[in-house]
Amino acid sequence: QVQFVESGGGLVQPGGSLRLSCAASGSILSLFVMGWYRQAPGKQRDLVAAVSVGGNTNYADFVKGRFTISRDNAKNTVYLQMNSLKPEDTAVYYCNGVTALTDYWGQGTQVTVSS
Repeated sequence: QVQFVESGGGLVQPGGSLRLSCAASGSILSLFVMGWYRQAPGKQRDLVAAVSVGGNTNYADFVKGRFTISRDNAKNTVYLQMNSLKPEDTAVYYCNGVTALTDYWGQGTQVTVSS
């Protein structure tokens, strides 16, 4: 059973930065297309950023220029560097790993942007 575990969430002031990490169990991360999603209370879960097996990235318009997704297959970890955070970035952030046959989610990590 594959597990993804997120960390790095917390409370940050507007304009601040956080880096989220998603660690995969076992040496299997290289097989997955990885994504970060977020869900605010009462709202749908939205894709924030994704990185392909080959390292190509794409971002939601609302984070372009502020967030950066990266992967380190040797460490079995995917990162989301979040800069210039805004109150509307407040949400639970989820890590997702997908192959042609499988789809796994982490448990989520809370990010709160508030003064």
